[in-house]
Amino acid sequence: MINLTPIGTIHSPYKEKFGVPRQPNLVPLGKGELHLLPPFNNPECVKGLEQFSHLWLLFIFNHTIEQGWQNTVRPPRLGGNEKVGVFASRSTFRPNPIGLSAVELHDIINVNGQIILKLGSVDIVDKTPIIDIKPYIPYSDCYPNAAASYANNKPLPSLTVIFSNKAIEQLKSLPELQELIIQVVSQDPRPAYKKKSTRPQIFGITLSNMNIRFEVENNIATIIDIS
Repeated sequence: MINLTPIGTIHSPYKEKFGVPRQPNLVPLGKGELHLLPPFNNPECVKGLEQFSHLWLLFIFNHTIEQGWQNTVRPPRLGGNEKVGVFASRSTFRPNPIGLSAVELHDIINVNGQIILKLGSVDIVDKTPIIDIKPYIPYSDCYPNAAASYANNKPLPSLTVIFSNKAIEQLKSLPELQELIIQVVSQDPRPAYKKKSTRPQIFGITLSNMNIRFEVENNIATIIDIS
């Protein structure tokens, strides 16, 4: 038996699994913070870390852990039609619910004794427990000529995002949220089986404590309401 102790907690705009980008660099404005927990909330634990531009974060898929796992999954990049082995995927439903993410480190600050790592864009749900931090080392961690089967290229935005008059009015004092919504929704967070429908569909996501409702029809996502 192996016992894992969270060393910190992520704070991100993503309050639920739906809407989280499939990789961190797809949504530049989806920035996060890592708040360390005792006894790791100690300046000595991060001494020298500020000299690295990027980090590996290991975390627990605590939002999917109760749903178990299967031998095969249907990756969204394959349209949800083709199955591959769970170990040939980045599925959140795994035998051991451990995630791995490479993120940019912007700063390390101490706020009233709380050590906070200011991060670039993340692909992790808010309040997710982090179990380890490792510095990203370019000469060993980067393989420019590596092959990645069905995920060789960065996916392009697949939905055009527009805003209703009501949503534009609601966003007048929140210009950065508007761009964050565009970056998240344009990646099309819908499940693969929903993308096959030709009928208008309405969805809801929560970003930065705001509830956003949008309608998708003919690859156009209309932001209906923000509250």
